[in-house]
Amino acid sequence: MSSSFEDGMRVRREVLGDEHVDRAVADTDAFTADFQDFITRYAWGEVWTRPGLDRRVRSCVTLAMLAALGQEHELAMHVRAALRNGVTADEIKEVLLQVGIYAGLPAANRAFAVARPILASD
Repeated sequence: MSSSFEDGMRVRREVLGDEHVDRAVADTDAFTADFQDFITRYAWGEVWTRPGLDRRVRSCVTLAMLAALGQEHELAMHVRAALRNGVTADEIKEVLLQVGIYAGLPAANRAFAVARPILASD
């Protein structure tokens, strides 16, 4: 296995948690195997391992982009990841307020609705 895959799997597990990654790996089949390899090597092994931003900042940027794009399923997963990366509930709130200004109130409204039960259960 390549170093980027091994690094990616380590970071992916650290950020998303073993339970999530184990589920994704178990659900991999011939159709999705190349995609799972791709995201592990490139998203997690090449980008999330870069030294230019720490994981807290990467999580905040990721939350903002997913909220702006309306990617609710991924947003929920990354709210949990942000908490794991040390982002506080208040910081998540500030990110989503920023989304409201730059991506629109409907996007922020939906993002708050996605994040709220996750933060309430933490």
